[in-house]
Amino acid sequence: MLFNSYIFILAFLPLTIVVYFLLNKKSHNGGKVWLAAMSLLFYAYYNPWYLLIIAASIGFNYLIGRIITNEKRPSRRKVWLVLAVTANLGSLFYYKYFDFFLESINLATGSDFVLRRLLLPLAISFFTFKQVAYIVDSYRGEVPPYRFIDYLLFVAFFPQLIVGPILLHSELLPQLLDPAKKKPDYENIAKGLLAFAIGLAKKVLLADLFGRAVDWAYGDIAALDTTSALLVMLFYTFQIYFDFSGYCDMAIGLGLMFNIEIAANFDSPYRATSITDFWRRWHMTLTRFFRRYLYIPLGGNRRGAARTCLHLFIVFLVSGLWHGADFSFILWGALHGLFFVMTRLGEKKTADTIGRPRHGRHIRAAVGWLTTFIFVNLTWIYFRADSVAQAHQMFAKILAFDFAPINEGLTAIFYTPEAILVNKVMGLAIFSDYRLYLWLAAAFALFAVTGMKNISERLAAFKPKAISAIVTTVLLAWSILSFAEVSSFIYVGF
Repeated sequence: MLFNSYIFILAFLPLTIVVYFLLNKKSHNGGKVWLAAMSLLFYAYYNPWYLLIIAASIGFNYLIGRIITNEKRPSRRKVWLVLAVTANLGSLFYYKYFDFFLESINLATGSDFVLRRLLLPLAISFFTFKQVAYIVDSYRGEVPPYRFIDYLLFVAFFPQLIVGPILLHSELLPQLLDPAKKKPDYENIAKGLLAFAIGLAKKVLLADLFGRAVDWAYGDIAALDTTSALLVMLFYTFQIYFDFSGYCDMAIGLGLMFNIEIAANFDSPYRATSITDFWRRWHMTLTRFFRRYLYIPLGGNRRGAARTCLHLFIVFLVSGLWHGADFSFILWGALHGLFFVMTRLGEKKTADTIGRPRHGRHIRAAVGWLTTFIFVNLTWIYFRADSVAQAHQMFAKILAFDFAPINEGLTAIFYTPEAILVNKVMGLAIFSDYRLYLWLAAAFALFAVTGMKNISERLAAFKPKAISAIVTTVLLAWSILSFAEVSSFIYVGF
């Protein structure tokens, strides 16, 4: 079940909220049991067989977590830790990477291993990492003895189950157990509806629009000229941001409706003035996971500059592989790792310079923003492409310097029902030009990702006023009326 579907918005969500708060009045655990059951139903809606995998994963990790917490002998606790982490990562490897592993061996050795063509369980990367963090925290003695229903709800709580954020037990479980949060808070519901409406609009009105243009272009890269290839590169930059941040905004909004504060995953990353700044702002909970559970255990920055650079590069390689079982993702991670390491070394050298003049600060910031934005745009090509070869085909089109008028097939995608309405109302020749709507969409998207408030900033300044209710209603109605088809989120595939 997707957030951007009729069944979720018109049936699942209102039913879940109403019954949850009604049960909280009558039973200490009734609301939690209902919410856990509905979360599992939400997950099983995609494929009932997925339930077996997530149920086995939850049961296994809860049991091992309790064993580690109760075990007093350090050596035994470490054995259970290694067993649990190995089992979790082994399961992830089997479902997500086993065919890629066999395919790579076939390619390298000329062998002919038969691929399994395994069905990737939904959200396995997200719920696996969440539970690995829980197991490690249990080993560190940071986890109290939660009951099974509480742990199940921690893993399966539907607003953050499919595409994150990757929450820690310390962020979610204390809130779910807080009696003060079991009654409806109408200001939280209003804030949640606004956040959900903004996220839904990002997905339906912006991400899906740019996505149709990107899909059109990648369907026939050979037909592109440099102008169209550059635009498509930019459009994917917008698509992935509005798609993923839109989901996370909706997750934050849904959490607020249940009086749960879900951690933000984005802090306007396209405002970043360096690649290090970008990764402090993009997919923040994944960055935190890799820092706490991979970078620091590897040694962090405690073993000299060379080892620090190596640790950082390993983190980015793993991050690329986490996103997908393909060499294009690995290359994407490697490029970000190299640029990140080079930037960190440059920043350290700058910090060590005494008496650096302050003039030109704004120019350096502008150059840093442009450099980072261009780099992110270019590397997203590897992220979007079906293969490294297809990515290089797109780069070849960009570097051909074959500039031409924008392809009519590309501009026609932006002649949406809203554009048709504007054209009819205004009745001027300029409004019948498809290119106008392409440029308007691109200009608005660039302004939105660099100049408009993000969801955290909006919620921090929220006050229940008429204008907020109007904005929420308009965005919800506009988005729901624009449902042409239920389109999956990009990160669902990871």
